[in-house]
Amino acid sequence: MRRTSRNFRIRGSAGRHGPVLPARRAVRAAAALAAGVLAVSLTACGGDGGGGGDGDDKGKASGDTGTTVTLPKLDGQTLEVAAVWTGAEQKNFKQVLAEFEKRTGAKVTFVPAQDPIINFLGSKIAGGAPPDVAMLPQPGAIKQAVEKNWAKPLGPEATKELTKNYSQGWQDIGKVDGKQYGVYYKAANKSLIWYNAQVFENAGASEPKTWDELLNTAQMVYDSGVTPFSVGGADGWTLTDWFENIYLSQAGPEKYDQLAKHEIKWTDPSVKEALTTLAEVWGKKDYLAGGAKGALQTEFPASVTQTFTGGDQPKAGMVYEGDFVQVNIGETKAKVGTDAKVFPFPAVGDAPPVVSGGDAAVILEDSEAAQALVTFLASPDAASIQAKLGGYLSPNKNVPQSAYPNEVQKKMAKALIDAGDDFRFDMSDQAPQAFGGTPGKGEWKALQDFLKNPSDVAGTQAKLEADAAAAYGN
Repeated sequence: MRRTSRNFRIRGSAGRHGPVLPARRAVRAAAALAAGVLAVSLTACGGDGGGGGDGDDKGKASGDTGTTVTLPKLDGQTLEVAAVWTGAEQKNFKQVLAEFEKRTGAKVTFVPAQDPIINFLGSKIAGGAPPDVAMLPQPGAIKQAVEKNWAKPLGPEATKELTKNYSQGWQDIGKVDGKQYGVYYKAANKSLIWYNAQVFENAGASEPKTWDELLNTAQMVYDSGVTPFSVGGADGWTLTDWFENIYLSQAGPEKYDQLAKHEIKWTDPSVKEALTTLAEVWGKKDYLAGGAKGALQTEFPASVTQTFTGGDQPKAGMVYEGDFVQVNIGETKAKVGTDAKVFPFPAVGDAPPVVSGGDAAVILEDSEAAQALVTFLASPDAASIQAKLGGYLSPNKNVPQSAYPNEVQKKMAKALIDAGDDFRFDMSDQAPQAFGGTPGKGEWKALQDFLKNPSDVAGTQAKLEADAAAAYGN
């Protein structure tokens, strides 16, 4: 999330229909974010343990903020919450739901959803069994839920909590046609490359700041006997994130905005340039763990864990993805900040990119209990519980830095909050879900095919454009 002139994007819910902030504002915010994230790898201390925060932290140590929001008694009431989260992410969120149960007496059931979540919700609603609340990871999904008359506006208590704890920009991206529908409970910085510190030390490599330096670093890692990159190609969203970081840095924010809204075609020369650059990594089979075939069979969690297991000979030295990688690192013996370190996605053009994401809580079945749960999720109390468990960032400005378990997370969280309203959105999440958010279709499938055959730049562009035109309707 950076520029010196630095490009800044956030995955959010206003989508392609939401406000686009001027590039010069993004420049200021992203510079602050860059400073914070760069400091992460320089100042990170080891481990996932808790610890005191900075001197100006609000609240109590280790994420205990006490009770900042009053919730109603809901004894005997039941709720269902749907999200696509799995593994540790799901487990950690369930601890948040357990605290809500404790405070209110309500019973909350987590419903595992599948991508695309809008299709999953559609089947649930058609069957007469919609969940009460859904965590929507694509901005277009909120708008779709509103257009289908599924989503219900936030009530006064949830809106009050949101207004108190979120910047205006984060409030706005949860709105559709001026009404508040979403609470952005979770955010993510998706412009990070994590690396095995021992591998870098053995290779004599240092953290790169430019794309050319990244390629040189990859060669050094390869020469030391370790495959440079782990890619979770079985999950198409990781591949869109690779492309978006390169495109944002190389083509710049104005082109990025145009492509996100399909105001320019995917056959544009700027897309050709970005895909050609991407092929400098994807086109070297010895640079990918398992080669292209292996990468396409590797799901995101495994792409992380195989980078931080195997001692001096892991399957890869680096893995690209967001701050939430820490959850998966936590499943290994590696310690964030010592064994596992991180640097910002290097500058491909004039400045480093930032692509970020978010998940918003949206009410589908309106009730006192559903409104209370979303009110709770908008509070520092809920976010602080998950913050201390790692692998999580909150856009809630009143979550104390002391809630985060290590210096890596504290720096990322501070940078996110310091950015204020100055952000834009992840490109694939701004697209219609049929193009930007559906497994086996659209952008996900086209980039998986490109990973398999990175020499076919023109064919990939043509397929992307055909799919985009169909999805956008222009």
